Amino acid sequence: QVHLAESGGNLVQAGDSLRLSCADSGRTLSTYAMGWFRQAPGREREFVAAISVSGGSQYYADSVKGRFTISRDNAKNTGYLQMNSLKPEDTAVYYCAADPDGNYRVPDSYPYWGQGTQVTVSS
Repeated sequence: QVHLAESGGNLVQAGDSLRLSCADSGRTLSTYAMGWFRQAPGREREFVAAISVSGGSQYYADSVKGRFTISRDNAKNTGYLQMNSLKPEDTAVYYCAADPDGNYRVPDSYPYWGQGTQVTVSS
């Protein structure tokens, strides 16, 4: 069973960096591809990044490419999202998700979700 919990969200200034973590207390995340999504108030949940089981393949939304880096430590059953050069438009609740069935960019493809962590970027 997968039980995901995000951490690392905070209030930061534009240009700052944050690293989000996604830990699986069920200790099975190492066997699943995973992704990060975000949802701003009044907007739909949108794809941010995804990573394969091995970590050898990463995929990014155009809006974060070159600024965000997704990674994972399978020994710790934990995924990460390193966010650099943060912008006010990055403000959102960030969610990690696991085990996509089909299009990894689509939220409905993921059966397992964390509760989210708030990232707020001030200008």
